[in-house]
Formats: sequence, C-alpha cells, structure tokens
Amino acid sequence: MAQTRAPRADAVRNRKKILDAAREQITAHGPDAGMDEIAAAAGVAVGTLYRHFPTKNDLVTAVIAEFLAQVAEAAEAARERHASGSRAVDEITGFLAYVTKETATNRAVKAAARTLGADPVGGDAEARAGAALATLIQAGQADGDIHQDVTVDDLYLLFNNVPTEEPPASRDRWLTLVLTGLTTHTRTT
Repeated sequence: MAQTRAPRADAVRNRKKILDAAREQITAHGPDAGMDEIAAAAGVAVGTLYRHFPTKNDLVTAVIAEFLAQVAEAAEAARERHASGSRAVDEITGFLAYVTKETATNRAVKAAARTLGADPVGGDAEARAGAALATLIQAGQADGDIHQDVTVDDLYLLFNNVPTEEPPASRDRWLTLVLTGLTTHTRTT
C-alpha cells in the first residue's frame, strides 16, 4: 500500500494565502470578486489558485468551511470553560456574541455562498458545534437559566438572521433582545 505524501510546505502556504485573500476580497467586493483579483491579492499565479480551487464555488466553499470550523472550535471552547466551572448561560451568551460579530464581519462571504450555491452546511464542523451547544443548552436548562424549549436549531435560526448590515450598536441591541427570548432572566437594559 502506497503512503500518502504530505503536502509540500509551499503548497500549504499558498493555500493559506489564497484562503486569506479570498476571504478579504469577497468580504470587500461580495460575490463579484474575481479569481484574478484573489490570486493577485494572495501573491500567487492564477494557475496556482486554480490548482488548489478548480472553481470559484470550490474556493467560496473552502472559505465558509474554514469559518464553520472556527465556529465549532469556539463552541467546543465554551463547553470546556463550562466544564471547568463557568455558567452555561454565560458561555452561550459569549458564543452568540462571537458568532454575531463574526457573521457580520463575514457577511459578504455568506452572501457569496448563497449566490454561488456553495453549501458546506453539515459535516464534521456542524456536528461538533451542535454537540457542544446541546451540552451548554442542557446545562443552562438544568440551571434554570435557559428556557426549556430552546434547542440547537433555535440557535442556528438566530445565526442565519443576524442583522449583518446593521452597525455594531444595533447588532448588540439585537443580541440583547434575542437573549431575552432564550434565557429566563429579565432584561436589565
């Protein structure tokens, strides 16, 4: 059986540069960001970009998959902090604030994915995030801080409706209102 060779260091660096440039270009220019412009911003030849990502859809899918992996890592870190003694409701609140900010920052990438039909939803990252969030929700419900009918799907519904075009103060206000619906605590502001 032949051994699979690890990617060359320069290939790994180029892939990272391409993903970083794609994220920046799509965020700045939306779905109209061109592959030539992305390659130039990454400092690689267009052929190098196409070797890594044969289509624009492949590139956008990779950018979004990378973002979903970061979300999964954040959810798992919140679960670990809870396991070390923090309150589940505080971890859910912090996680929602993180996703709200990051989704707003990546709003053009999200729009590009819808436009291009990239659909990385599902898979390992979503399963990891869902498992971590389910643990936090159940713990918050057991503590009496989270309404009993709240589910992971409710959090996903919220993520898909973050007011990404609004300024930070409006997004913070949205989050305050959302948390009132999720938690048993009354609003103080």
